[in-house]
Amino acid sequence: MFVAVEMVDTVRIPPWNFQRQFNEAIAEELNKKLANKVVYQVGLCICLYDITKLEDSYIFPGDGASHTKVHFRYVVFHPFLDEILVGKIKYCSQEGVHVSLGFFDDIVIPPESLQQPAKFDEAEQVWVWEYETDEGAHDLYMDQGEDIRFRVTDEVFQDTSPTGPSAAATDTSAAPGAEGGQKKEAPYTLLVRRRSLNDPMLT
Repeated sequence: MFVAVEMVDTVRIPPWNFQRQFNEAIAEELNKKLANKVVYQVGLCICLYDITKLEDSYIFPGDGASHTKVHFRYVVFHPFLDEILVGKIKYCSQEGVHVSLGFFDDIVIPPESLQQPAKFDEAEQVWVWEYETDEGAHDLYMDQGEDIRFRVTDEVFQDTSPTGPSAAATDTSAAPGAEGGQKKEAPYTLLVRRRSLNDPMLT
């Protein structure tokens, strides 16, 4: 679920932090820049693990800050495919069951990956598993706040970098009245599967 990823970045230390221990100042700047951010095709950054190498520092004309190329390892949330996790149901929608791990909420169980047969109850806004027994079908509701065990089947990274003026104008004209002209998308989403009768690891 968590991995230490090797990264390289140039860190800028402003002059008013020169009196601090150099490694502490570097660590603070790296955490300020990366903590709780999604790095494209890497995952959700959690915290700095360690600094492995510091190259020479430079002060450029017109800028009193130091600039240092830093090699470091960062703890990243990036579960591997087929990993089994336990979370809580955040809410349900037509798109599926949305699950939270507390620190990460962009987890979706699409309808085709729920236990079958399943249906969406519009009135209650929950998904229902129609569990078949010898006595007939029983409706098992997937209520908000319940623990749920699931298997990671896919991941989706969205490039959320700002678009150019021409692209923004196109989006605005295509969706008049939409706030900002665009729908906000999650930069990192996990697609997962709920347990089935032939998947004993998820019972």
